[in-house]
Amino acid sequence: MLRFIFKRLLLGIPTLFAVLTIIFLLMRVAPGDPAYAVLGDYATDDAVAALRTQMGLDKPVWQQYLDYLGGILQGDLGDSLVTRQPAWIQIRTVLPYTLELTAAAIVIALAIGIPAGMLSAVRRNTFVDYFVRVISLAGLSAPAFYIGLLLMYFLSAKAGWFPAISTAGFDDPLENLHALVLPAITLGLVETAYVTRMTRSVMLNVLSDDYVRTARAKGLPSRMVMVRHALRPGLVPIVALTGVFVIGLIGGSVLTEEVFARPGLGKLMVGATTRRDYTLLQAIMVVYALIIVLVNILVDIIYTLVDPRMRKR
Repeated sequence: MLRFIFKRLLLGIPTLFAVLTIIFLLMRVAPGDPAYAVLGDYATDDAVAALRTQMGLDKPVWQQYLDYLGGILQGDLGDSLVTRQPAWIQIRTVLPYTLELTAAAIVIALAIGIPAGMLSAVRRNTFVDYFVRVISLAGLSAPAFYIGLLLMYFLSAKAGWFPAISTAGFDDPLENLHALVLPAITLGLVETAYVTRMTRSVMLNVLSDDYVRTARAKGLPSRMVMVRHALRPGLVPIVALTGVFVIGLIGGSVLTEEVFARPGLGKLMVGATTRRDYTLLQAIMVVYALIIVLVNILVDIIYTLVDPRMRKR
């Protein structure tokens, strides 16, 4: 197992290197001059030239690339062009909120979606199956921000159960959890629909396999057959889908963050793009790329725990 993990970590290094290279090239071909973005369009040529020298933009591209990689290896992601603060400080401030929201949404999606999908597969072509499929289809069709507005209206404005503004800090865990409920449900319900439909499709295929029919013929309890013999082989595609969700939620939760006025990595990225803060935007993309590589490695490790045969592939 340790050898497999070490091998996956080694394979992640060239992947991360390639992604970092693409980020560097994308930022260099982006429209606009970072110096003008800081000084304004009416800045003098001398002021722009001096700032470009200070930012290292007057160096050859290959030298900029080496400086860029060297800064990343040293943990230096540069300074924001707008606030002049280190980019990592701004990212470090909002990253825990994004990771917290992503984790809560995934837990909700798995806790509801897997049992619902299994129930739908077992009760195939019954009222329960049709009901679960209709609800999951509605979840696929409804945008996350619309679900968030509905939850905010009914559970916050009308019932007063949860705060509409989700800006609680980590000093008070209970208050933070209370403020997390609505945003987590908003994202979790959308992902629940995908998990439910995926689980149903997988379980329908697994339940027709010979080893499941053999387990039933031996007289094993239905719950044991579903959990031990049917669910575990079906977890592999569900784990893959969960990995995709984690990657998508980290960068795609910006609408939910906007609705609930919640800080986050996606919201910070949109703000950096709007203000043309190229250094901060590049730093966010680097952190995002690192998270993607780590999530993929973690998914591969979970694969081997669910299905040990994956280690030999």
